[in-house]
Amino acid sequence: MRTLIVVAYPTETQASEERIKFLKMQKSYLVDLEDAVVVTRKQDGKVKLHQLYNLTATGALSGGFWGALIGLIFLNPLLGLVVGAGAGAVGGSLSDVGINDNFMKQLGEKLKPGSSALFVLVDSDITDKVLAELRGSGGEVIQSSLSHEDEGRLQAALSAATDSAAKG
Repeated sequence: MRTLIVVAYPTETQASEERIKFLKMQKSYLVDLEDAVVVTRKQDGKVKLHQLYNLTATGALSGGFWGALIGLIFLNPLLGLVVGAGAGAVGGSLSDVGINDNFMKQLGEKLKPGSSALFVLVDSDITDKVLAELRGSGGEVIQSSLSHEDEGRLQAALSAATDSAAKG
C-alpha cells in the first residue's frame, strides 16, 4: 500500500533533516521509502525541488555506457559515448518517477517564504516505531493518503515536543 505524506516545516533546512531520518529508518527496515523530496520556498517566493535521485546524471551515465558499447561495435566508441550520454541525460531529465513534480510545485506555492516541506512516498505502514523516530520534529501534516486516525497519530507525534515545551 503506497502512502503519501506531506509535512510542512517552518525553516528551509528542517525538511532536509527529517528526510535524513527517513533514510536512516529505511536502512533499519522500518519504512520502505519509494521517494522523498524536499521542497523549499525561498524568501523571494521561488519554489525549489530537491529530489532524492538525480535522474539526469543517472541517465547520462547509463546512456554513456550503452553508447560506448554500441560505438565499439561500429568502431567509434567516443562518438557513441557522447551521443549516448547526451540522449541519456535528456531522457533522464524528462522522466518523472515517484511523486509528481507539478503536484509538489503547486503545494510548494502554498508554503510561507523561508519554509520547506517534505514529500514522502512509502510502501509500508506508519508503525509506532516510525512515529517514535519522528516525535517532536514540529512539522505540520498538510496532506496525506493516511486514514484520519493515522494522520492524527502522525500529527500528534510531530507536535509532541513542541506541546511539552510550551507547557514547561
